[in-house]
Amino acid sequence: MQCERTGIHRKLQKIWPLSKYLNAFTFFLTKGQPACYDLNMFKIELAHTSAPGQSAGERTKVAIFAKALELFRSKGFDVTTMRDIAREADVATGAAYYYFPSKEAIVSAYYDQVQRTHAERAHEALADKQGLRERLGVVLHSKLDILKEDRMFLGALFRYTGEPGHPLSVFGKGTREQRKQSMEIFKQAVVGTEISKEAEQILLWAIWFLHLAMILFFIYDDSEGQEKTHKLVDGVLDLFVGLVKVTSSAVVRPFVRPLQERLLEMMREAGLHEEV
Repeated sequence: MQCERTGIHRKLQKIWPLSKYLNAFTFFLTKGQPACYDLNMFKIELAHTSAPGQSAGERTKVAIFAKALELFRSKGFDVTTMRDIAREADVATGAAYYYFPSKEAIVSAYYDQVQRTHAERAHEALADKQGLRERLGVVLHSKLDILKEDRMFLGALFRYTGEPGHPLSVFGKGTREQRKQSMEIFKQAVVGTEISKEAEQILLWAIWFLHLAMILFFIYDDSEGQEKTHKLVDGVLDLFVGLVKVTSSAVVRPFVRPLQERLLEMMREAGLHEEV
């Protein structure tokens, strides 16, 4: 059955050059309405690109997100514009901005997705791994495997490091939940190993900084399959875990404990302990 609002919208579209604005306006009026509403901006068959039961708005958001990642991967983050993304997704530019206020918002949503995928893979892979070295290796290498197709736009995660208020700043409030998610994954790798509680809190932050450095090197690594990064991770982990074992031994621990306590105090003063 043809919807009355659809007919009105088609008549109004004949009034050029207002039609492109009417598309966006109709989108806001009809968002969440039954499927009979003909949202002219949605020219693609969104039902074929999203899960059953999703609303038209959810399917559109998925389509915009998917096309954005395709463009970021093929053209790069800097060159791609929101207009490009809207055009590829066959939606009005206003609709793209409605769901994602900026390209950075898309990258943030992408990294949320990465974190979920990483948590799932790490949980599965850690089930049959025992030693600290092996467990940390699984966690870090699996992260690289997830990111391997997206090196062209991962730089956006580091670009705003010096801007505390920016939602993509890796040390800012906007990425706090993502840091906590990373810490939880690293904690899974450490749990069950012979590490003291004090050392564990310091260790988690050390691993998090190590994984940031790993991703940064990974972005610039043009070797086949980013083999240099994987080898570097293995080498650093060998040294890192060796140091952890030495400082955790019964002989050395009494001498290291005052340093650990001081580091924990510094972390509390800086507010870092809240994220562990």
